[in-house]
Amino acid sequence: MQKAAAAAKFVASEKPTHERYLLALILMLVVVFSYIDRVNVSILIVDNAFLNDMGIVGQSLQKGMLMSVFLVAYSFGNVVLSPLGDVLGPRKGMMLSIVVWGISLIIGGLAPTFMLMLFSRILLGLGEGMHFPMQSKFIKCWFPVSERGKANAAWNTGLAIAPAIAMPLFTWLIAVAGWRESFFVLTVMGLIPLFLLWKFTADTPQQSHRINATELAHIENGLKNDSVATDDGTGFFSKFKSFTGNYRFWLIVVYYMAHASVLWGTMSWVPSYLKTARGFSWEAMGMLSSLPWILGVGTKILSGYLCDKMKRRAPLLVFAMVGVSIGIYFGVNIEDNLTSALVLGFGIGCIGLGGPAAWTLLQDIVPSKGISSAAGLMNGMGNVFSSIAPLAIGYIISQTGSYSNGLYYIIGCCVMGGIATLILTIKKN
Repeated sequence: MQKAAAAAKFVASEKPTHERYLLALILMLVVVFSYIDRVNVSILIVDNAFLNDMGIVGQSLQKGMLMSVFLVAYSFGNVVLSPLGDVLGPRKGMMLSIVVWGISLIIGGLAPTFMLMLFSRILLGLGEGMHFPMQSKFIKCWFPVSERGKANAAWNTGLAIAPAIAMPLFTWLIAVAGWRESFFVLTVMGLIPLFLLWKFTADTPQQSHRINATELAHIENGLKNDSVATDDGTGFFSKFKSFTGNYRFWLIVVYYMAHASVLWGTMSWVPSYLKTARGFSWEAMGMLSSLPWILGVGTKILSGYLCDKMKRRAPLLVFAMVGVSIGIYFGVNIEDNLTSALVLGFGIGCIGLGGPAAWTLLQDIVPSKGISSAAGLMNGMGNVFSSIAPLAIGYIISQTGSYSNGLYYIIGCCVMGGIATLILTIKKN
């Protein structure tokens, strides 16, 4: 009895480690590298050397295909491969994802034809499709309920940091070295998150050799407040039954369809809009294309703070949809080119409010046993729908000759997402 009391006293006085914070940083870095890998095509489709080598000069539909085939494969990987997070564990699943996407980058850099480039994009999508569900598995296991908003904001900032870095980085790298070399640089960069995952992470706090008893006790006590933490049932289908009957899950999915459409529609076409429709130089296009994602870092951090402060998530999703719609509408209708680019950047940056809030709300309503599958289904279905956006925008541009008309497609998606999240807001989520 005295030994137990002494041990409890020691734990109470021991300074806690901060392994969960290190994990959040590593998850953010993995997202940064994964998004840099996938958004390079946004710059490539305005590079004449790439377009000539691939034989797609002046073909808007084929340009859109480069992003759309990735998104279809990415969605398939999310839905079909997400259970790997429950089988292999998130650590091994995420490491496998990085290896697969590294192979795809090597193929992309060597590709002599457009069809082989499409194949590399499909392989990249499958590899990265395994990645996102693992994020939620890690957060669900490692962070108390009261800290999940900020934890999701931490890795979500990677979604904004990556494009902010990638747009000017690729414009410089392609101009200096060439488009093929950019793929090989990305392959080498991918070794960084692979090493960090191998060296510094574990599937759960209990399995970590780096965490001490004080931090472990803090996490475990915080997880007791998770109203859906109980894992009754162990079968494969019980994982899906734990969330598929909840209408709130499907409303989040509808929102995420709109959210992903904003991301991929704007990432695919805003650089072309700025250069072709607004006449900015190559260098100015690269810098202005990064503006929405620089702003997105701030809106994601704000979202994480408000999630934990307000204890509500859905209102932030509504604000994200409204902000994007207003920014795009006024951005494409303002005559002055610089003002147009700034307003457009501000509007798209509002999407950052929705990322951490959506993932935190998902973790609120889905039990631990189903979170990897639920995250994969949400992200997968969201990106299946969003895969239409690059093609739809390209088709509208080719038919009307107007980039503005193409970007209105994004506003339509925001209306859909806004209605879904308004229902969640009314229901006090």
